[in-house]
Amino acid sequence: MSGPEQGRTTSSVRPYVITRGRSGSSVSLPWETLVMASGVTPPATLQPEYLRILECCQGLLSLAEVAAHLGQPPPVVQVLLADLVEWGLVETRPPVPPAERADVSLLRKVLHGLESRL
Repeated sequence: MSGPEQGRTTSSVRPYVITRGRSGSSVSLPWETLVMASGVTPPATLQPEYLRILECCQGLLSLAEVAAHLGQPPPVVQVLLADLVEWGLVETRPPVPPAERADVSLLRKVLHGLESRL
């Protein structure tokens, strides 16, 4: 294959078609929300975009990572993931709060200490 089609990795279907014109949902999903397939067997009539999300979500991924894997804008993936959450096909975990994240200055000190020993 050559020409402009060769490097194409994203769908030629417009995002508003994929979401059926919806730009939001009843489930709030920030981009850093962690998602994972629940293991429930999806219905055979599920759109291909939903199936691709379920394939990606076999392990924990953030919503932003799923969007990157699919080559779709995060707002589109938010709508689709919200549907999957409502249908029980995807489970979510909240992102790690900033207070529980590692202190960057402490990590730098540890790194410098390790480097000085090498």
